[in-house]
Amino acid sequence: MANVKIQKRVRQNGNSYVVTYSDPVTGKSRYYKTFRRMREAQDARNELRQLIDAGKAQSIRRTKIEMRTFGEVSGSLREIWKTRLKRDRLREETVDGYNDNANLLDREFGGRLLCEISRKDIVEYRDRVADMNSNVSANRRLFILKQVFKHGLKLGAIVEDPSTGISKLSEKAHERNRYLRKHEIQLLIAACRQTRSKHYLPALIWLGVEHGTSRQEALDLKWSDVGLDYTDEAFVRLYRTKNQQERTFNIGYNSLQALLHWREHLKWMRHRKNIVPVETRFIFCRLNGQRIKRFDSAWYSACRFAGIEDLHYHDLRHTFCSHIILQGGDLKDAKEMIGHSDLSMTDRYTHLTLNRKKTLIDRLSDYYKDDGQGGRMEPRSSGTFG
Repeated sequence: MANVKIQKRVRQNGNSYVVTYSDPVTGKSRYYKTFRRMREAQDARNELRQLIDAGKAQSIRRTKIEMRTFGEVSGSLREIWKTRLKRDRLREETVDGYNDNANLLDREFGGRLLCEISRKDIVEYRDRVADMNSNVSANRRLFILKQVFKHGLKLGAIVEDPSTGISKLSEKAHERNRYLRKHEIQLLIAACRQTRSKHYLPALIWLGVEHGTSRQEALDLKWSDVGLDYTDEAFVRLYRTKNQQERTFNIGYNSLQALLHWREHLKWMRHRKNIVPVETRFIFCRLNGQRIKRFDSAWYSACRFAGIEDLHYHDLRHTFCSHIILQGGDLKDAKEMIGHSDLSMTDRYTHLTLNRKKTLIDRLSDYYKDDGQGGRMEPRSSGTFG
């Protein structure tokens, strides 16, 4: 009978069981796999014995594994995120979000060997987070967990990725369809005058309403991305790091006026405070040229003054798409203009196309109305269907 052994290792976060076997050709002891549970190790030992006794030892995968814990691999991954941040390949807010989720994952898996964590462990954790928090939270942690295992493969800490094929949970119930009506937009703009951010916040709002900018797209805008001095040909170029898509528009009138006002305000304030000319790339910045990173306080103040509840800046993207359709556009127009990669992402606006369809039906009905000569007006030509 083949010589296959199970070695028990005692660790702080529980025991692990290492399966080794004697090479039938050289007689040397070789590593096979590590398991979290004794039962799994025993099953693997039995299967391994059958392979060796059947003369199929060459089919055994012999891969040297670097014994690293989940925490060690996630720590290595964090250094990569830090490097990408320095090279402007990731945004600070993105890295902060990644690290927050990595911290939570470290609490659960940090002390365990990466090769010990099974598919079942991952699925159970995902479902537990969904029950305690939400599907959205579970999916965010699953995304980071998959990144850790992918990195672990590169480091040789695992042979196979147990997270492969584990799907995200549906976020349909958490989709926001909130959008502003025309009078609400006007209320929000008027409310900006009561905030300390009255000079730049209207520009952020109009960019969201007229061009569907995300928070990242708006705050990353540079003066080189807009052509404000071309009168009838003024443009804005937006780039979204999330899907690496670029969109270019003829800039809307309200966005243009708001940006011109902000530019003049910056120029006047720097002159007034004797601040030397600042070389700054970003449109939304402090007087010293430092990029504005967040505007949560200003946003919630404006919403409060306007009497608008439960409104996120991202809802302005929904506002943009909704009004594109309400003004006669279709789902394809909304998809292309908002920068969605898939038409299914625009399905949430389907109900708004009913108004457009009703208009078309009304026109068709008018076409068939009484011609004033006592009869129904028929189409000029008839067709045969078959």
